[in-house]
Order: sequence, then structure tokens, then C-alpha cells
Amino acid sequence: MRWECGEQSIELSGPPKIMGVLNVTPDSFSDGGRFMEPDAAVQRAHQMIADGADIVDVGGESTRPGANAVPADEQIARILPVIRALRETRPTVPISVDTRLAHVAEAALQAGASIINDVSALEYDIAMGKLVAKTGAGLVLMHMRGRPEFRFADPTTHGPPVYDDVVAEIKTYLQNRLKAVLTLGIDASRLVIDPGFGFGKNPEQNLTILRRLDEFVELERPLMVGMSRKRFIGAALAEPIPEQRLYGSLACVAAATLAGAHIIRVHDVSESFQVVRTCAAIRGAH
Repeated sequence: MRWECGEQSIELSGPPKIMGVLNVTPDSFSDGGRFMEPDAAVQRAHQMIADGADIVDVGGESTRPGANAVPADEQIARILPVIRALRETRPTVPISVDTRLAHVAEAALQAGASIINDVSALEYDIAMGKLVAKTGAGLVLMHMRGRPEFRFADPTTHGPPVYDDVVAEIKTYLQNRLKAVLTLGIDASRLVIDPGFGFGKNPEQNLTILRRLDEFVELERPLMVGMSRKRFIGAALAEPIPEQRLYGSLACVAAATLAGAHIIRVHDVSESFQVVRTCAAIRGAH
């Protein structure tokens, strides 16, 4: 299985690829503010690549619950110096842009990105579909219930999200989005799906998705997951500090690898690389 991303092609038949998270934001839930300066962000990207990252995902807008939307021009100002420098210094490493806005995505693609990671699955900005069809960029379609800026920071206060069957409903949503995207002239080889851990799901629902992750393979598209340091891991550990959730995050990486995920989006690249390779070896043992 290959993921076609612009002029780059990513082989997905081996161990899961690792997508390193690079938040060029002041308010992301785990590392907000650490990599706002372009030099610091590029240095961080280089370190992630050295540690085993296959893809670098650059974002200029936090999508944590309750986060404010960031205007396109501000996102562009944050991410373009990083993408340009990374493309110049690491020309073969695929770069993903984490955005819901076509204007931001287009600028990022022109600067050297080849993947659009859209948490709204093309539902936030209708121009995004035309952009992907025109450029042939790789595209991640993620499930999210509600926009980040409208989701409460503490869902337990306002009632948990309600699903009759969280996995079945997310699968149906993603299947419908895949069909809709294909009608725009976007080739299936460009598409990856993501069940959206933490986006409109309570801790128990997130754990259910992870336990039944293999069911998403039935959609016959590469599967990406992003669970790193998220609140449901904190709930399982009774750990409120995201940076202290490393071992819980690694347990989720192991579970996702054994369940058949193709791409795993993480903050802690070096540790995740070891877990992915070990679990892949276990899966391949006879």
C-alpha cells in the first residue's frame, strides 16, 4: 500500500510510519510556545527526523478543546518559514500541514509541503477539496464532532458526547466522507483516514476506539492515529500533565501498531520509533 502525496510516494506496507508533531503555536495543549521561533521549530524537526520520524506535521493553529480559531494570515506567518527551511534542508522528508483552511494549505504546498492534515475532513472550508484535486496533495480525513473553538475544555461538565456505537458511527462518517471526496476528482491513493482520538469523544469512547481499531481497516484506506499525550491517557493514568503521559502514550502506540495502523502521529518520536519497530517485529513473527 502506498500513499501518493504530490510528487512524493510513501510506502505503507512495512512498520507504521511515524509522523512527528511540530506545533508552531503559543497554545497547543502539550508543547504550545516551545517552537514559536522558526529556528527552534526547524531544529526540533531535524531532531525528530534523526529520531526516526518519517513525516513532519507542521501546524499553526491549536485544535485543543476551547482553542480560538487562528486567521489564515497568522497561520501562514507561523508555518511558512519552517516549511521552507525544512524543505531546503531535508528535501526528501514529506511535510504535512495541519490546517482546516485552503488558503493556508495552498501556501504550505507552494512552500514545500505535500500533505494536508484536515481535522474537519474537508467540511470546514469547501475550497480545500478543489485544492487537493488540483495539486494531488496527500490528504488526511479525520472525524471530529464539533469545531475545536466550540468544544468545551471539560466535556464532563457539560455532558459527554453521545454515540450509540462510537466505532460504527465514526466508520460510517469516514466512509461517507471518502465517497464525497472521490466525487471531487481526488484519487483514492491520496487519502488517509483518522478516527480523531480526543475530538468529540470522552475517555471511555477513545479507549473503545483503540480497542476496536482493527475495524477501521475494513474501509480499505491507510489508517492514521494521533493519541500522543491526550486527555484520555491522562484519565487512565490520573495524570493531569500532558508531558508526564509518555508511557501511557507508548502503550497506545503499541496497541495501534498491533491493530494495523499505518501512520502514528506522536510528540515523542525516539521512544515511539522503538515501540513501533518492536511491535511490527512481533506482528511479523511466525
